[in-house]
Amino acid sequence: MVRAIKGTLVECDPSIKSIIINIDSDKNDYIIEDLDDSHLLIKDVMLAQLKSKLEDRLKETVPIIDNDDSGSDRDVKK
Repeated sequence: MVRAIKGTLVECDPSIKSIIINIDSDKNDYIIEDLDDSHLLIKDVMLAQLKSKLEDRLKETVPIIDNDDSGSDRDVKK
């Protein structure tokens, strides 16, 4: 018997794709199909949960940038 799973096509950078694949590697709950270097087919019902986990992972790995340039040594000249 054929079983259909509703999915969402996700386009992302290869670096983000590797993080998603890493998140999915534990239980295979999110990815239906790895299509190419920048596209994944994600289970529709799991998309919100995956986004949340991806945001958490990015917070851990991406440094927080301070937007206060008052102490910056950069001078903009025109």
